[in-house]
Formats: sequence, C-alpha cells, structure tokens
Amino acid sequence: MTDPGDWSFPEKFRAHESQVQFDLSRAIRSVVQVRSVIPDEAFTAEVLGTERTGNGVVIQVGEQTLVLTIAYLITEAESIWLTTHDGQQIAGHTLAFDQVTGFGLIAPLGQLHAPALELGAAQPLHADDNLIVIGHGGPAHALNCKLIAKREFAGYWEYLLEEALIVAPPHPQWGGAALLDQQGLLVGIGSLLLQEEVSDDSFDANLFVPIDLLKPILADLLSTGRPRRAARPWLGIYLANTDREVVIAGVAPGGPAHEARLKRGDVITQIAGRAVQELPDFYRRLWAHGAAGVSVELGIRRGNRSRTVQLASGNRDEFLYKPRAH
Repeated sequence: MTDPGDWSFPEKFRAHESQVQFDLSRAIRSVVQVRSVIPDEAFTAEVLGTERTGNGVVIQVGEQTLVLTIAYLITEAESIWLTTHDGQQIAGHTLAFDQVTGFGLIAPLGQLHAPALELGAAQPLHADDNLIVIGHGGPAHALNCKLIAKREFAGYWEYLLEEALIVAPPHPQWGGAALLDQQGLLVGIGSLLLQEEVSDDSFDANLFVPIDLLKPILADLLSTGRPRRAARPWLGIYLANTDREVVIAGVAPGGPAHEARLKRGDVITQIAGRAVQELPDFYRRLWAHGAAGVSVELGIRRGNRSRTVQLASGNRDEFLYKPRAH
C-alpha cells in the first residue's frame, strides 16, 4: 500500500497497517480508470473541464456488469474510456447519474475483464474505524486510512449530504475511488478533497458518498437513468458560508439566478421570508418548496441595500448537454 507522503494530517489520525480479511489484490483489480471527454458547449465544461479523469468501481447487478463512479466525472460525457488494472481499454457510456446523491453509473460497451466488488454498508461504521481507499493503478494506489467523522456536508453547487464519510489521510486520486471496510466491502465512493477540522487540528481529508444512498435508487437508475423522484428546485448559484452568512460566489450562465441578475458577492438573507445563515438550512428550505419550476422568494443584500427577488426555479438536468446515443 502507498504511504500518505507529504499530506498534512495529525499523527493521531494515522491509520494502522490493516490486517485485511479479504483478497486485496482482487479488490485492486476491481477499480478502473475512468476518462471522459465533454463537449466545449456542455453546461458543466467551464467549471469541471472538458477532459476528466478519475476512478470507477466494478459492481455486479444481476446479470449486468457496471462501473460505479462519482457523477461529475461523467456528467455530459460524449465519450468514456475505461482502463483496467491489466491494461484493457474499453469504451463505456453514461447509463445513469443522480444529482442528489452524486452517484454515476457507466455501462461498459463490451466485456470488462475485472472482478466486481460487493456492496457493503456505511451505516455501521464509526469514527476511528480503519478503512482502505483504492484508486486505479495497483498496490501503490491502495491506502490505509481512518474514518474521521460521519457528518453533514453542504456543497457550494446546491448539494447536501446528511451523513458524509470523512476519511484521512486523503487519497491523491479521490474522484470515484473505492472506500472499503475491513471485510473488503464497498462502503463509499470518493467525491472531494477538503479541509477538515477536529479540535485545534486542521488537515486534508477526503469526502466519500456512503454506498447506502445507492441502494434505494439503484433499480430506478437501471430502468430510467434517474431516480423516480420530482426534480428539486434549482437556482443555478454557487454558494459559500462566510461569518454565518450565505454568500453568492458565482452564478450559472442562463440559470434562474443569472436571469434574476443576482451576482457574486450578494448575500442571501432570507428565503420565503425566513432568515438564513447556514447553507444546509438554506438548501432544506429551498427544496421544501416542492418540485423544480416553483417560484422562490429570496431576500438579497448587495452592499448597504436590501431587496426581495422572486426567482422561477429550474430543473438542473434540463440545462445539461445531451450526448448522442450510442
């Protein structure tokens, strides 16, 4: 397994060398490289780029061999290539993705010569549990780590996890990486590199999406490519929390916030007449309005002036580029 090297994290959070109770070499072969190409005109191209590389995990669902990854790697992808541990390269296509959880599914366009990992459960995990993160690239890309926390996470892109998995030391190739428990079961999919704070310690860590969120929507993803739930109201804003204020850090071109002429630096003071100070609270109140398309009233402060703005919320998926069918 790899050494965490120069990653900054306190010694007390260093994982002990795992006495794995499964075939680690087999698990390593279950993680593939994912490379995707996104058109220049795609909605996410400016923020996420047009060439994306990360990891995917081979899973078996009935008779289907699929690759589970993090959705941002394949959103609006026009072409996807999968590379196995043994060097096999095979094309794939986006089978499904979910903006709410952040999961994406790839269907290989041919027989993928890689074993599948079995799904486990994140719910029984506790802080300080020893885990293993595996990225594509062999034993050097397998890393002993610890679960630092299970906590709420609010992303700037209108995203909220009720109980994200925070792991340290961080894996250098976190996107789509596999998080395994000591029995070799898949318990999470890598999403982000972030700064974590525990007591007076600040250090680098990875955020993983718990695999438990996949199970209730998996059948829907396989049959329709999306969960069978109403699309949430989406405003097309990138947000930050600063001094207990919800601040607009950017707006998506053509999105509802852009059309309402909101801009970077505006402070959202209220939603539907109720004061907001934290991102999770703002998101919950936004989504409580119902489905995409509803009108949302925001209180906005710009400089020393305050005003009320009425936005027609949108459906995020409708703004995405639709790649040609294979």
